[in-house]
Amino acid sequence: MAFLDGVVIAVPETHRAAYKAEAERLAELFVEYGATEVVDAWGLDVPDGEVTSFPMAVARKEGEAVVLGWVSWPDKTIRDAAWSKIMEDPRMKDFPGDLFDGKRMIIGGFDVIQHTRKGG
Repeated sequence: MAFLDGVVIAVPETHRAAYKAEAERLAELFVEYGATEVVDAWGLDVPDGEVTSFPMAVARKEGEAVVLGWVSWPDKTIRDAAWSKIMEDPRMKDFPGDLFDGKRMIIGGFDVIQHTRKGG
């Protein structure tokens, strides 16, 4: 079964275009190393919660949007091999460090236990 890497981050709204461009560049890199799908989504309807929420989880500040992303892999073995190569790839050194606060990023790997899609 497939494996997912997921990420939730707070990105300054003024960095939307730059973040999108970087996400597109990195998506090509992930696909090159075996990812089957890369999705980045800019939050437009992400409410604050009373106990927990996406904004609370990333300590969203005024003027920031919550961004949700995931990378689908055929399996964890391919993902693990790809990540070591991706982190060594010289193109990763070009990542601009000022697009978001990485200390507030939530990231994790998940074993897909169910996946339903219309038409397949």
